[in-house]
Amino acid sequence: MIQTLKNAWAIPELRKKLLYTLLIVIVYRIGGAIPVPYLDSAVLQSWFEEQSSSGNIFSYLNVLSGDNFSKGTLMALSVSPYINAQIIIQLLTYALPPLEKLAKEGMEGRKKLDKITRYTALAISVFQAWAYYLTLKNQTSALMYTSSDGTFAKVFSEIVIIMCFTAGSFLTIWLGNQISEKGIGNGISILLFAGIIARLPSDVIRDFGYMSLDDTKYKILVPLLYIIYIFMIVLIVFMNNAERRIPIAYAKRVVGRKQYGGQNTYLPIKVSMAGVLPIIFAMAFMSLPSTLELFITPKEGGIYEKILNVFSYTHPVYGILYFILIIAFNYFYVSMQYNPVEIANNLRQANGSIPGIRPGKPTVDYLRRVMSKITLLGAFFLGLIALFPIIYGATTGLQVAMGGTSILIVVSVALETARTLESQMMMRHHKGFLE
Repeated sequence: MIQTLKNAWAIPELRKKLLYTLLIVIVYRIGGAIPVPYLDSAVLQSWFEEQSSSGNIFSYLNVLSGDNFSKGTLMALSVSPYINAQIIIQLLTYALPPLEKLAKEGMEGRKKLDKITRYTALAISVFQAWAYYLTLKNQTSALMYTSSDGTFAKVFSEIVIIMCFTAGSFLTIWLGNQISEKGIGNGISILLFAGIIARLPSDVIRDFGYMSLDDTKYKILVPLLYIIYIFMIVLIVFMNNAERRIPIAYAKRVVGRKQYGGQNTYLPIKVSMAGVLPIIFAMAFMSLPSTLELFITPKEGGIYEKILNVFSYTHPVYGILYFILIIAFNYFYVSMQYNPVEIANNLRQANGSIPGIRPGKPTVDYLRRVMSKITLLGAFFLGLIALFPIIYGATTGLQVAMGGTSILIVVSVALETARTLESQMMMRHHKGFLE
């Protein structure tokens, strides 16, 4: 990857794109340092430190925002509204015929879907900003007004806080779109990558701070943790590139004096097809009970309190349900993305077939069996990555600051950006790359 960056930097056009991308990331990080009016960031951060091990939805949002959510800055919501909007519209595309029709209309249809996604992200931004404000109002003393202030002052501060969070979210979306159009890679992914990387120094300092404690076990557990991180990165790179290649043979056909087809190729099916989305789905679902605790105080000894104990981040049942949900959502997402019937029909129309498998239903059944096995393997991989912080914390007592999901996002975005650079250099026939 370093060699790819060196080769890209040698091309003036790509160098401008890289610098432009870096500039947008800097602007995004500057926005993450601008405090929202009427909020006490020190009180907010101390409250988040108490909530860090609860596994609620705010811990998840804080990871996506690069700690901006816990600081109450302008970019507190970051990319999360847009990611949620993309997921919602993507799922509705397969459920609603009008959206499905737009998805099949090519470039114009995708532009309309992008516009619908942005409007959906706006609605989600307003809702999340309002919910965040209510949480701060009910659970913390971070709001900088007193009970003696008038009603107008309270309403005005509420409007300002919600508008700032919403504006920051849309500024993030706009910055991401600028990277996608004029920079390198997917803009939203790059900003998500930058937010997680921004947490890295503080996480490393926190981890190695354990080594200064009197307990000698931390002098072994912390280096062991980073050795596991290295093996995890290698595994993620391997699984991202892993694919099952199904051989495809095209029949020969003669049109006039020309002969078409007759070549053999393959149909690649990636092992990790769904990426990090199943983890995000499962994480959002598992965080609902602990999130409701912020708004509804359970009665001591009641059923709701017992349910919350089961859904505690450190409870074994939490880990088991989390793992099962990741597998289920992985199958769900892959089934939405890959239709064996459609693939079999496309092969038949192109006079292609899988050697040893008859066209039609036998091909569909074969593709389903292959996809089922690959999806299960990919789901177990995602489950292992997601459960690593829980398992390591439970067995060693060391709270893992940087989870496997964050590493998966960082490595996946880095690999995708490197592939984008390589494709751009290939189009320009860069001598250093081709050699």
